[in-house]
Amino acid sequence: MYDCIIVHYSEIGIKGKNRVMFENRLKRNLSMALGNRARVYKRYGRLVCDLLTKEEKEIEEIISLLKITPGVANFGLAKKARLEFENIRQVVFSLLKNRKFDSFKVLTKRSYKEFPMTSLEINKALGEEIAAKFGKRIDLKNPELTIHVEICEKESFVYLDKFKGVGGLPVGCSGKVVCLLSGGIDSPTAAFLMVKRGCPVVLIHFFNKTINTRQALKKVEDIAKVLAKAQIKSKLYLIPFYKLQTEIIKVVPAKYRMVIYRRLMMEIANRIARKEEAKAIVTGDSIGQVASQTLENLQCIYAVAEYPVFAPLIGMNKEEIVELAKTIGTYEISIRPYQDCCSFMIAEHPATKMSLNLAEEIERNIKDKSTLIDDAIKESKILILKWT
Repeated sequence: MYDCIIVHYSEIGIKGKNRVMFENRLKRNLSMALGNRARVYKRYGRLVCDLLTKEEKEIEEIISLLKITPGVANFGLAKKARLEFENIRQVVFSLLKNRKFDSFKVLTKRSYKEFPMTSLEINKALGEEIAAKFGKRIDLKNPELTIHVEICEKESFVYLDKFKGVGGLPVGCSGKVVCLLSGGIDSPTAAFLMVKRGCPVVLIHFFNKTINTRQALKKVEDIAKVLAKAQIKSKLYLIPFYKLQTEIIKVVPAKYRMVIYRRLMMEIANRIARKEEAKAIVTGDSIGQVASQTLENLQCIYAVAEYPVFAPLIGMNKEEIVELAKTIGTYEISIRPYQDCCSFMIAEHPATKMSLNLAEEIERNIKDKSTLIDDAIKESKILILKWT
């Protein structure tokens, strides 16, 4: 029934002289993501994706992809019509033929002002004909079905269902960041929020070979693949942390180990950020959620960062984070059984208010810390993961 998808953006539309750059970036991202399944081009105030596939499964995948593509505010599966009222009417009737509904309204947007009828005239004429032909009731306030008609400069489009996107900015419009990625719910969600602001996100995961199996690492790779759905591809660093943890356990009291673990992870993130020419480091921290996320402990951890540290979830509660994780598709993967290496050999009740001076004093006892950090980075594995 449909031959294209109409994609709308919101934030991009209020940009100034550089609006074209944002539009072109979104067009490029959609072209790369959709590949040979669609041809993407611009029309005034929107993008059009001509469908090159009729396979229902592939079209469902495209819909799923567009729902979390940064820069897409909303979209609809559409059918083209010529710039003639009669042809528009025929297309509308063809789409309504097998559609069940009791009430409706017609909503026309006319960006091509030379079309001989105004938006209100089209709404009125189509509404009257639909009501007469299908015996349905016009309801302008709370219709069961909205029939969308868009009049553009070369053709018109008709669609019945509008899907909500995530909005934001297309990936690549903002600077690159690195994100500390655990196997939990929070950090993938934080990464996605940075992708939504146009930032390509490089992922860094720390694992301990004595507790993290291949199956556990597969879980992290699957999360990275879902994030690749939003940013086209994900670069994932897998950093072995066992040797560093072994030395930490020798000299650091159990109640302080979590903070020291995270401080060394931040130092490694500094090195990766420098290598990747990133502009910031991202974490999944939310104030007070766990012992390491008190303001005092976060101060100790962030103190070693050489780049700005962004924590997009910092003021969100767990319920909000879970809902967002479900929206982007990482939740079901994140709740698979997994032992985070940060929980390795720590006290049952970790310190919640570690001072920076104490953290630095304890850390000086770690033998060959700099060499161990260098080795961890050298022994890391880099994966490039795509959604399909």
